Amino acid sequence: MNTNSREKWDHFLPVNIDSNHLGQPIGNGVAGWVPPAAPVREASVGRFCRLEPLDVTCHSKDLFTAFQDDDEGHDWTYLPYGPFPGFTDYREWMQNACLGDDPLFFAICDLKTGEATGLASYLNITPGNGSIEVGHIHFSPKLKKTNAATEAMYLMMRRAFESGYRRYEWKCHAMNGASRAAAQRLGLSFEGVFRQHMVVKGRNRDSAWYAAIDEEWPALREAFTKWLSPENFDDSGRQRIRLSDLTAPILQRKHHET
Repeated sequence: MNTNSREKWDHFLPVNIDSNHLGQPIGNGVAGWVPPAAPVREASVGRFCRLEPLDVTCHSKDLFTAFQDDDEGHDWTYLPYGPFPGFTDYREWMQNACLGDDPLFFAICDLKTGEATGLASYLNITPGNGSIEVGHIHFSPKLKKTNAATEAMYLMMRRAFESGYRRYEWKCHAMNGASRAAAQRLGLSFEGVFRQHMVVKGRNRDSAWYAAIDEEWPALREAFTKWLSPENFDDSGRQRIRLSDLTAPILQRKHHET
C-alpha cells in the first residue's frame, strides 16, 4: 500500500508513518508510553459543577426528580433503558446497573446547591490500549445548555487524558442528531458509522463514533479553558465566543461524513 492509496481510503492515517523491512506501513511506535491505571471513584471539581462518584442514597432522588422535568420523555429515547414508571424502579435500576467499575458512573452536581442534575460515566475502559469512552450521558432540563454541562464534559475528558489515556471515545445512536452535534462541539472528531452495531429496546441501532486523541488534548484544553473563563461571558451571561468555533480547527474531517 503506497501513501496515495492509504490517503484515499483513510484520511486519519498520518502521513509520516513507520514501515517494516518489507516497506509495509506498520504504525508508529509508542516508546515511553505506560498504560494508565483504571479510573477511580474520585470527585472532580470545577467552577460550576462537581462530578461525584455515583451514590444511590445521595443522588438517586435528586436525579429522578430532575429527569421528571422532561415530562414527555424526549431524553430517554436514545438511552438503552428507561423511562422508569416511578422512583423505586429508577433506584432499583441504579442499584443494579450503575455501581460497577465499568461503566463507572458519576453524578453531575451543581456546585452552589449540591443538587445532582445529570449523569455521565466512563465505559469500555481498556488501559492496555489507552482507550476510554464517555457515555450514559443524561442531562436533565435543568442542566442542559448551561456552563456546568460543558464543564462536566471537560472534567471527564481532562481526567482521562491527564491520567495517561491516549484515546477518548464518544459513541451514540446515529439518529441522535443532538448527541452527534454535541460530540463535535466538544472537539471529538467523527470517525464513521458502525452499521447494525446494537439492538436497543428491540430496534436496530447504527452507532456514530467520535473520538479525540492525546496529541489533540493540549489544543482542546486551551479551547475549554478559554470558553469557560469569566472573560468569555458578558454581564448577562451570554458567551462571547462559541466553543464550537474554538474546537472546529482541531476536528479531523473524513471525506464522506454522514
